[in-house]
Amino acid sequence: MSAPLPPPRPTGIGLIGAGRIGSSHARLLATRVPGARLVAVADPRPGAAAALAEPLGARPVADVEDLLADPAVEGVVITATTEAHADLVEAAARAGKGVFCEKPAGLSLAEVDRGIAATTTAGVPFQVGFNRRFSPEFAAARAAVDAGRIGTPHLLRSLTRDPGLPDYGRVPAWAIFVLTLIHDIDTLLWLNPGAEPVSVYAVADALVAPEFKAAGLLDTAVVTIRFDNGALATAEASFSATYGYDVRGEVFGSGGRLEIGGRPRQDLALFDADGRHADTPRGDVELFGDAYAAELAEFTAAVRERRNPVVTGHDARRALAVALSCIVSVRSGGPVDPAVVAGTVDARQS
Repeated sequence: MSAPLPPPRPTGIGLIGAGRIGSSHARLLATRVPGARLVAVADPRPGAAAALAEPLGARPVADVEDLLADPAVEGVVITATTEAHADLVEAAARAGKGVFCEKPAGLSLAEVDRGIAATTTAGVPFQVGFNRRFSPEFAAARAAVDAGRIGTPHLLRSLTRDPGLPDYGRVPAWAIFVLTLIHDIDTLLWLNPGAEPVSVYAVADALVAPEFKAAGLLDTAVVTIRFDNGALATAEASFSATYGYDVRGEVFGSGGRLEIGGRPRQDLALFDADGRHADTPRGDVELFGDAYAAELAEFTAAVRERRNPVVTGHDARRALAVALSCIVSVRSGGPVDPAVVAGTVDARQS
């Protein structure tokens, strides 16, 4: 009898950006992602990389180039500040590393296109962090749509209500669309497979922190999307869910309806600032911890198997095109065609 084969060598992963979501991803890579080994953590802030990396058995570095030059790093997880995403995607691709980038992968379509081109030229995987696709209830909904269990989608809905931000004065004016609603947009595109958005209409205001409205902050928004297959979709977001992190979705079709997320129906449900009566998760890491681990496992497998991941740079481009169109719609006060206007917008300048 032949001896059993040894387990495969772990795939070395480096992480860039030791902030809130970077810290969560690093811990998942070190403890919950099969086949992954967290090799190094890079962050230019004094002590930030060491504080995260050393307890997890990884090497702290202050210089991104140091991390990218490490032959033990086969894939890179980018969780740095949003404005740096596009440049880091290109740098990682040039270094021959697989790339996982938190959304958005850029702040303009041109930036995302450069990332797609760089990773394609290098022949490395390029995955973007749309974690809801890896959440069991959202994945089950997509499977039900694919199986025809609700017929043809007619009406879709997705919402994100965030339990507040620590400093509204530091929130970019475009955050509601490009950082928050981009998740809902991707979800709506994904749950209506084969269809393309042809019209986007967005309304938004500063209802949570009106004192920052003059600076351009928008903290509450509703988006309507019309698809070329006739389906209509809505997405909404708020930065003021006092009861906790609230994410839900719905697909209504010719043969039925899907509800995603939320709580079981009750005669009375009380939601307050403590979030206790409904046992509401307080943040995204709590609600989507398993989904974050699953998307990082998919990235690790794609790097090891040298294949495209299930969520690609092209998915990131589609969602960003709609998010940028929302900015144009709010400015113009009317619906816009994303195929016409999205390429004209750079959220950094909005």
